[in-house]
Amino acid sequence: MNQLTPHQVLAMPAGDLALQTSESLFQLKNDAADLQALAKAVVDHLDRALDLKYSKQAHALRLAAGKDTGVVHFDDGHVQVTADLPKKVDWDQKKLADLVCRMTANGDNPAEYVEISYRVSETKFNAWPETLKSAFAPARTLKTGKPGFRLALLQE
Repeated sequence: MNQLTPHQVLAMPAGDLALQTSESLFQLKNDAADLQALAKAVVDHLDRALDLKYSKQAHALRLAAGKDTGVVHFDDGHVQVTADLPKKVDWDQKKLADLVCRMTANGDNPAEYVEISYRVSETKFNAWPETLKSAFAPARTLKTGKPGFRLALLQE
């Protein structure tokens, strides 16, 4: 059978696609991964070029607006450029935990100021003794992610 093009693959119902040979599916999956890697490389390269072209102007507009981050708009010829420099805040978890303990010790309610969440490593949970597991089990919900399949050609 001739190799399907990406447009043919998208036009084909998944049920029909599933009827293809494993070798064809292997080739299609690898071709799609190659296209995806190429598209990502092109987008990354273009993003670097856009950064080189517009970052100074965007920075100057942010400074004029009295901000370090955020969105600014400007025109370049017939193109409106929207430059976004998002704010990313990281919090030191150990320091936050210490502050929450101090707040609690002072009689304050840290929940009024800080969002607190708990996680348990699945590896550690599985290593716990059954008595500890059974105490935590009611707080645990198991969900599954998207199924994945890898294909590899077998040597003949």
